[in-house]
Amino acid sequence: MKRLMCCLFWLFLSEALGLEIPTNGLPEFAEYGDLVELAPGKFQFVPENRRYQRSISGESGEMMEKADQVTLYSYKVQSTITSRMASTIIQSKVVNNSPLPQSVVFDVQIPKGAFISNFSMTVGGTTFTSSIKEKTVGRALYSQARAKGKTAGLVRSKALDLENFKTEVNILPGSKVQFELHYQEVKWRKLGSYEHRIHLQPGQLAKHLEVDVWIIEPQGLRFLHVPDTFEGHFEGVPVLSKGNQRAHVSFKPTVAQQRKCYSCSETAVEGELVVMYDVNREEKAGELEIFNGYFVHFFAPDNLEPIPKNILFVIDVSGSMWGVKMKQTVEAMKTILDDLRAEDQFSVVDFNHNIRTWRNDLVSATKTQVTDAKKYIEKIQPNGGTNINEALLRAIFILNEANNLGLLDPNSVSLIILVSDGDPTVGELKLSKIQKNVKQNIQDNISLFSLGIGFDVDYDFLKRLSSENRGIAQRIYGNQDTSSQLKKFYNQVSTPLLRNVQFNYPDKAVTDVTQNNFHNYFGGSEIVVAGKADPTKLKQIQSIITATSASTDLVLETLAQMDGLEDFLSKDKHADPDFTKKLWAYLTINQLLAERSLAPTAAAKRKITKTILQMSLEHHIVTPLTAMVIESDTGDERMLADAPPQDHSCCSVENDPHFIIYLPKSQKNICFNINSEPGKILSLVSDPESGILVNGQLIGAKKPKNNKLSTYFGKLGFYFQREDMKIEISTKTITLTRGSHVSILSWADTARFINQRVLVSVKKEKTVTITLDKEMSFSVLLHRVWKKHPINVDFLGIYIPPTNKFSPNVHGLIGQFMHEPEIHIFNERPGKNPKKPEASMEVKGQKLTVTRGLQKDYRTDTVFGTDVPCWFVHNSGKGFIDGHYNDYLVPQLYSYLKWP
Repeated sequence: MKRLMCCLFWLFLSEALGLEIPTNGLPEFAEYGDLVELAPGKFQFVPENRRYQRSISGESGEMMEKADQVTLYSYKVQSTITSRMASTIIQSKVVNNSPLPQSVVFDVQIPKGAFISNFSMTVGGTTFTSSIKEKTVGRALYSQARAKGKTAGLVRSKALDLENFKTEVNILPGSKVQFELHYQEVKWRKLGSYEHRIHLQPGQLAKHLEVDVWIIEPQGLRFLHVPDTFEGHFEGVPVLSKGNQRAHVSFKPTVAQQRKCYSCSETAVEGELVVMYDVNREEKAGELEIFNGYFVHFFAPDNLEPIPKNILFVIDVSGSMWGVKMKQTVEAMKTILDDLRAEDQFSVVDFNHNIRTWRNDLVSATKTQVTDAKKYIEKIQPNGGTNINEALLRAIFILNEANNLGLLDPNSVSLIILVSDGDPTVGELKLSKIQKNVKQNIQDNISLFSLGIGFDVDYDFLKRLSSENRGIAQRIYGNQDTSSQLKKFYNQVSTPLLRNVQFNYPDKAVTDVTQNNFHNYFGGSEIVVAGKADPTKLKQIQSIITATSASTDLVLETLAQMDGLEDFLSKDKHADPDFTKKLWAYLTINQLLAERSLAPTAAAKRKITKTILQMSLEHHIVTPLTAMVIESDTGDERMLADAPPQDHSCCSVENDPHFIIYLPKSQKNICFNINSEPGKILSLVSDPESGILVNGQLIGAKKPKNNKLSTYFGKLGFYFQREDMKIEISTKTITLTRGSHVSILSWADTARFINQRVLVSVKKEKTVTITLDKEMSFSVLLHRVWKKHPINVDFLGIYIPPTNKFSPNVHGLIGQFMHEPEIHIFNERPGKNPKKPEASMEVKGQKLTVTRGLQKDYRTDTVFGTDVPCWFVHNSGKGFIDGHYNDYLVPQLYSYLKWP
């Protein structure tokens, strides 16, 4: 597959099949007769940073810029939502009209929680289709393919607000490539509506750009809205049509309308399309829909009195919250406190290394108390460490004590809302122990909700903590929008309407029911339960719901016919006949994943894992336990959709010492070793103009192996001249020196140190992260070995992400690659080792022989590492690095490099 070269990144890489998406448009709805065309809608687009490719010529009497690269012939998206189950297809067709090979990127973002179900690609007549494999099988195939120099990537799911699916292919002159990605998701009701978001990023002007969203809801549509947050750029372009039970949103801008401006060659279609809607609801026990052997039960009553709540706000005020995060949190808390009802009770716990309370007891949310609480919050000054364990136990104690003394309304709901931006650094540091402490102390009537601000917090821990204690967790991104994110989350849980909600289906022919008991139901949301129903044994399904409202106990019953939807769905060509099956599988797999994270024993976890894997393979979806394998129709070419998530560093150094240099322009990893002597100090980054220096001192193994003494980095030195700060990291301690002041931290600690522009974060026995001005960071990994190992010793690894903050004259073994050299790799051929092909590489005016191999990245797997394929330069990087490696030796740990 020499003609084809895929570089696939981060979460879902794949290739695509030539399948036409139906795009008949609005006329397809004419047969229903009940559609009314709404006023032209306006679409919301949130621009995202990404590179643009030059656009090419077009037809249809419209002018597109002439260029020598590629033409985006079509970019089509079709979404169909059938009873909250959304299936989306994104298709892109590209033609290389230039006389040279060109790089073509298929880069899409899918929503958090969506499952990829299919990906296909056609390149130059060769079609690649997908199959789902168990993850370890996929990773093994990935490693084999990359080691042989073949195109490969790996698709896996990851818990982020958005998943990125990206593949890049080199295509020959005149060639065509078509990509197609399928994914599915459930629409969850929040704050009274469903939101369907499609991220559009064609990257350039498209001759044909078409987006169709079809909504089919048997309950009937209450409203349909496409918000305008893009300053009217596409005014008059979208067409919204709504009937009683069906709706259609069409967005088909011409090339001229796609332009950012009249004479621009860049596209304005770069962001997200948002469709909002809600359904009609009768005052009964929800909507029970049955089809093809599965049922789905939707329950969202609104006409109920709110239940009084007892709420503890637990707020992290450690030093890491200083600045915008704290300001935004205070702003949000003031609004939230104003929204409390008079019958609610509340208090505030704020914590760093110490625990403080605004009131030691719950108080009623009177205007006087709310005003006093707001004044208390306004005076908070963040500083110190993070003692999450004691803060949560204090909040739990306050609620437990009030309950034991009979001070709580027996019909009320008790909530704890934790807001934090980091891992614990003081008190109990072991996350599993904190989880155990909370579980042992919290009473069954309390729900714990967790909000993790930014990326330093262990979000998986917060999810486990909340799901185990009848709540949910949400990540809040630390930016100017933090306040609105906090307020939006609070609004979702601010109005409890029911508690102890239980769904029962008495018929024995109803099986495999998803979660059917819920601690609370909050206004504006929706409870969804699904299961299997044998149509040969039942003509109808009975459901009985029991719950407690603010004033009474409720018993709600409903009946649904087994064939109640058949006539409706058969008349709609867009309706998904498998929506009940897909929705049941989606709920079941997600619930099993949550159970798996809380499994009490290894045996229980293995059992759950086996079930998830079987379902993932049966329903052909990518989950955290599976990967998507892409193969040609002949089976002789294989790829894996999307390489294991790699946060590409510019450079890293591991083991004895192996350097990995990632070159983003050419999208290649180049590797080399440095064979020096113990005690020698190597210049890694030397930038006197910026006042930044990173050096590493080598240590030797205990004894030679195969007549060779391996060396490793045993000590690293960082010098930030403008801050007059030196940081020395060894395998034993972390020493921070500023002027005459010296602080010594141990690897046995979890701690943070902030001084002016420098933040030093230590994770116990794992990593040290040094951040300068929140823009430049360095990560150091600690590798421990068995103390009695006859050869190996403890050592350090270092990772440096790409940045443009260094001066143009930065140098050093790593620093020189902050400005990427041009390379050309060609003439790939079999090597001396059949598993390691060779190639020729032109760089810096020299022609080198390089060998394909694998190195390790230990950031995501500190024990075994993740394989990183690279082209290896022999002789200590000779020809790839400037000069000889001896030129990079410096006399002291804080000496700048004096380049010849």
